[in-house]
Order: sequence, then structure tokens, then C-alpha cells
Amino acid sequence: MNLNGSKNWQKFKKNKLAFGGLIFIVFLMLIAIIGPFIRPDNTVNVNNQQLTISKQKPGFSVDVIRQKKNVEEAGFWNKIGNYGWEKPYKEIPVTEVIIQEDKLIAILYSPYNTIASTQEKKTFSINNLELNNNSKSVYTFHNTYFLGTDRYGRDLLSRLMGGTIISLSVGIIAVLISLLIGIPLGALAGYYGGWVDKLIMWVINVIWSIPTLLLVMAIVFAFGKGFGKVFLAVGLTMWVEVARIVRGQVISLREKEFIEAGKALGYSDLRIIFKHILPNITSPVIVISAANFAAAILIEAGLSFLGLGAQIPTPSWGNMIKEHYAFITTDLAYLAYLPGLMIMSLVLAFMLVGNGLRDALDVK
Repeated sequence: MNLNGSKNWQKFKKNKLAFGGLIFIVFLMLIAIIGPFIRPDNTVNVNNQQLTISKQKPGFSVDVIRQKKNVEEAGFWNKIGNYGWEKPYKEIPVTEVIIQEDKLIAILYSPYNTIASTQEKKTFSINNLELNNNSKSVYTFHNTYFLGTDRYGRDLLSRLMGGTIISLSVGIIAVLISLLIGIPLGALAGYYGGWVDKLIMWVINVIWSIPTLLLVMAIVFAFGKGFGKVFLAVGLTMWVEVARIVRGQVISLREKEFIEAGKALGYSDLRIIFKHILPNITSPVIVISAANFAAAILIEAGLSFLGLGAQIPTPSWGNMIKEHYAFITTDLAYLAYLPGLMIMSLVLAFMLVGNGLRDALDVK
């Protein structure tokens, strides 16, 4: 099966919804890959907190001064590995600055106190401040928060962008784990039959009978909380679906003439399975993988919401909802709705792509 440059690919492109879903997924993958270099807040875990500007509405903007910190500049690979880096300065929101010789007097921003005589002031040495040659006041920078700020004053747009890598990486690794376990077991059960098939199917049925979320929670409790544990937990619950699909496909192919010819030529069972059978069942495996990807994203979000997945302050869409679900009945409901909308959109995109692949590859 060759999807790219084939009739299957042309058929897939004609499905507008599926092709649109693929474009959306690719777009989010690009954001996930280059995220730290394009998002407004490029700190590790997107955790630049400014409590004085918390819960500000979309489009909010404020002037800040940047107080230097003794931070060693991170190398390129450290930035990639940490998915961000510590800024060499601390941003302080201000409403006005007054320069006096070698000092700067800043009137600190406050969303509550608007009486000039009672506004808090603070004095800084200009030697400890970053310069901005593009501003009328060389010591102030203008920050705009296009989607506003969350309850801790963090840029919501940056948090949403940071959450893409969490959802996509969980999906990718969980699907890979499910394929590595499910394909060999399903192939062995379907090819050999007999007691091998009965043993593997018994294990599949036992795991299948346990609710997925309950099994994932049990694995997380056994191995501990954390982002890395989510990969293992989700992957170990999804292989049964892959194994069942592969088993059924192998059973339908093992009596075909080309398999009998391979046996007559003296080919080993492993060669027949991995070189002759599995390449002919890639279509249904691809389709089930797309569905599993969507399921993995939902499970990760659910675990993070329950506090068992990615831990705060990691910008998982699930724990973003957890942090802000109390605002659903207020005018700040978007703080919970937007990450929920991202989860829904990405899951829908994978389901559309899966349906499009099913139709393009003629998977019955």
C-alpha cells in the first residue's frame, strides 16, 4: 500500500473533511516542533507568572520593564531538550516610569488600584534594566496577550501552544507502543492458531473486559504519576484493539496461495509473517492507529484533569481545564473552554483522517 502519489492519495484528497483534518494536524505538529521559538512565552513549561495581570481578557496589553537576572544563556540543544529556556530578566508590569539620573521610578501596574496617590512605586537602578531601542521610553517593553492571561498571569495563547507537544507526543508514543505489542501478538495468534491463539485471545479478552480509564488509572497508581508514565499507561491499554485487527486479517490471509507458495519454498514462519503477510494488512492498521491516536489524546486529557497525568505547571490541556473549570459560570469561562476546544478539535481531526483513510484504502 502506497498512499503518497497513488490513487489512494488522490482519493483521500477528494475527501475535504479528512484532508482539512490532516492539514490541521500538520499545523499543530509544526507548532509543537518549533513552539519555544514562536510562542510569546518561551520559558520552560510556559510558566512565566505575573500575578498582577492575572485573569485579563483577550487583547490585554501592558508595559513592562525588564530587570536583569544572573542567568547563563542556554545553548540551542538545551532549549530543544527543555522545550524552552529561562529568561535572563524578570518582567515587571508598570503603568508609568520616571527616569532620574541613574535611577528609574516605576509605578507598578495594578488592576484594582487606580488612584494615583496610592499606586505602588518602586525604584530600580538603570544599570540593572534591559534597554529597548524601539520604544519611546528605552526601558519599557510592550506586551500584548492575544488570548488574555490565566489565573496565574501566564499567557494563555502560549499555554495552549505548549499543550500541543503534550497531546501529540502522548498520542505518537502510545500508538507506537500499541503497535509494537499488538502487531506481533495478533500476527502470532492469527498465523499459528491452536493453543497460541487461545492463550493470546484469553489475555486480550481479560484486558478488553476492564474499562480503559480504570486500567490506565491502575497502571498510573502502580508506576507513579507523571508525564512519562502516561505514555506507558495509555500504550499498554491500546494494543488489544491492534492485536484483534491484525489477528483477523492474518487469519483471512494465511490460507492464500502466495502464503502456501512461501511455505513450499521453505521460507520460515517469521519471514512469511513479517515480509509477506504484514505488508498486506497495513491499511486497517493505519486506520485503527488514527482512531487510537484520538483516544490517547482524550485519555491523557482525562488523566491530567484528574491529576494523574502531566503534572502542573506542565501545559497540558487537561490540567489547564482543571485549573480553570471553576470559572465556567463566569465571564472567564473561556479559560476552560479554549483548552477543551483544542482537545475536541484535535480528536475530531484524527477521527476525520481515520475515516478518510478507511474510505481511501477500502478498508471493510
